Amino acid sequence: MDDSQPRFFDDVTVELVKHSASDSDVLWAARVSTAGEQSLEEVHKDPERSKGLINFLMRDRHGSPFEHNSMTFFVSAPIFVFREFHRHRVGWSYNEESGRYRELHPNFYIPSGERKLVQEGRPGKYVFVEGSEEQHKLAREAMEAAYRQSYAAYQEMLEAGIAREVARAVLPVGLFSSMYATCNARSLMHFLSLRTKNEQAAVPSFPQREIEMVAEKMEAAWSALMPLTHAAFVAGGRVAP
Repeated sequence: MDDSQPRFFDDVTVELVKHSASDSDVLWAARVSTAGEQSLEEVHKDPERSKGLINFLMRDRHGSPFEHNSMTFFVSAPIFVFREFHRHRVGWSYNEESGRYRELHPNFYIPSGERKLVQEGRPGKYVFVEGSEEQHKLAREAMEAAYRQSYAAYQEMLEAGIAREVARAVLPVGLFSSMYATCNARSLMHFLSLRTKNEQAAVPSFPQREIEMVAEKMEAAWSALMPLTHAAFVAGGRVAP
C-alpha cells in the first residue's frame, strides 16, 4: 500500500488497552468511611450482593467512590473530535501523536451516507436531518479533493526540507490523529452525559455525531467492566455523580 496516497474512513477506532476497574472498586472505597480497613474484604465479595449501595451512591451523588479505578483507551479519530474531547480536563489524562516528531499519515474522515448532513433551525434550537444524495456526493467529492490537495502540499514541503512542525499547518482537521486517554468511571460518566444523545438522559445533550461515535464505543467497553455501575448510571438519568 502506498502510504503517500490519502485513505478515507467513515468510522473511529476505540480500544480498551489497559484497565483496573470493577464494581467492587466502588464498594470498598465507599465502605472505608464506616468499616475502615475491613472494607478491603469487599474486594473478594460478589458485587451483586451490594448493588443497592452502588445505586444509593449514584442516586445521592456520592461521587468519590467511583474514582478508584482506571481505564486507558486508544482512540483514532479526526482531529476535530480531539479538540472537543480535550475540553474534558478533570479526571482525564491524554497523550496524542505529534506532527512535530513524525510524518503524519494520510488518513482522512468522510461522513458515511447515514450521517445526518443538514442543520436546520437557529443556534441553540436546531436539528440535523438527512441530506440528499446530491449533498452527500458533494460533501464526499469536496472533502476528497481538499484532502488530496492539502496532503500533496504537505509532502511537497517535507521533500523540500521544510520542518514537519511547519508543513503540518496545511493539513485539515479531518485528518485522523491517535491518542491514549486515561480516565476513571466518574470522569467517563461525565463525558458520556455530555457526548451521547439518549432518551433516558435526565438532561438532554446534543453532541456532534463524530465524538458521540467515540463515546458509544467507550461506553460499551466500560459497561462490560462495571455493569452494576453502568446500570445505576443509566437508571439515574445518565447524570454523573
